[in-house]
Amino acid sequence: MPTQKLTKRLLDAAEVQPKAYELRDTEVPGFLCKVTPAGSKIFMLQYRTLAGQRRKPAIGSFGALTVEQARAIAQERSARVRAGKDPSQAKDYARKNPTMRQFCDEFISRHSIPNNKPLTTYGYKVLFRKHIIPRIGAIKVDEVTRVDIANLVRDMARVPISANKALDILRFMFKCAEVWGHRTDGTNPCKMIPRYPAGKRTRLLSNAEMRKVFDYLDRADTLGLEHPIYTLGIRLQFAFAARMSEITNLEWSWIDFEERRVTWPDSKTGPISKPISAEAYRLLKSAPRFEGSPFVIPGTTNYMKALKPGLYWQAWKRVLTACEIPHVGTHAIRHRTATDIANSGVPLKVGMALTAHKAVKVFMSYVHAEDEQVRAAAELVSERKSAMLAGPPVENIELKPAGKIRGLSPRKLGETRKIAATQWSAVNDR
Repeated sequence: MPTQKLTKRLLDAAEVQPKAYELRDTEVPGFLCKVTPAGSKIFMLQYRTLAGQRRKPAIGSFGALTVEQARAIAQERSARVRAGKDPSQAKDYARKNPTMRQFCDEFISRHSIPNNKPLTTYGYKVLFRKHIIPRIGAIKVDEVTRVDIANLVRDMARVPISANKALDILRFMFKCAEVWGHRTDGTNPCKMIPRYPAGKRTRLLSNAEMRKVFDYLDRADTLGLEHPIYTLGIRLQFAFAARMSEITNLEWSWIDFEERRVTWPDSKTGPISKPISAEAYRLLKSAPRFEGSPFVIPGTTNYMKALKPGLYWQAWKRVLTACEIPHVGTHAIRHRTATDIANSGVPLKVGMALTAHKAVKVFMSYVHAEDEQVRAAAELVSERKSAMLAGPPVENIELKPAGKIRGLSPRKLGETRKIAATQWSAVNDR
């Protein structure tokens, strides 16, 4: 194993032998050139890691790199080894680091499928396919920068709701990337990227509109204006403060009339259980049962299947049109019921149990301040102010100077005191 300073002349003169051999450099420990039987001359750096593992990664071939260039690279890597790092491992890490396209697939299989509902997983796949992969799919996960994320969000300005969803899921994905070893801790590129302003909040159905809706439901049941399955579903959604899917998928086997409780084995937030109010009990007891059908709200043409959400939504739209009420989605039913629950004075935890919300912030986003309450509060504040001003006069208080006021001349200070005394007298004269 010859040891001498590696030079261009030395390597040019190195002859090919039946077996590979190494020419080691005397200036940089571990720096060498391997001459193979095929005639290749490859620069390498041999070192030991802190754990005692032997490494001998290639630097490059002679010809593509000069001796001086290869020696400089070897010196830089040797310095990193002395600092406790492993250049070879870092290179393997960079090579194995997935692209964002690959990471999206990993996220779906490793996190979303085991932890999310199928509909949520489907939504993630659509978001990845339409927005994320086309823009940053070719970039390595550890090379995604804040600028890349900011540009992605900016490019989605036409669809701000989808942009906010993409930002939220990417923020969580990069947290997973740190845990799974794809990025260094604390390097989430989504930090400080602002969301688009929230869109219009779901409008609250007023008391007058609520009366119109229930009056129409009564007439529809009496005159046959709507299929009774639709009217029953709408009434039950109000009674249970439920999501549309919780009503359209409700089964008779989930209802315990003796305990007066309904238990959904699965929902958007997992299994939930709600008590049956007197109104809901009356609706369920009087609801028609279709032979062999497990559903409380079955399809209108096939009783063996649950009612399709689109048909339910269309029925709700027809009800609003008949009542001459501006359109709001079926989720407005939950907003109205959550507001009624909050305004009824029940504890917050109880209200969240009735709506099946797990986070206080989410529950409060469903609670609206009703116009009547705001107006009554404004009147109360006005009355208190009037009562205060109509009270007994304030005793005369001698105004004493608090000391020299910086920036005022003696003449200006005297004028200021006179104005203050005049205003004080005016208050006492009321």
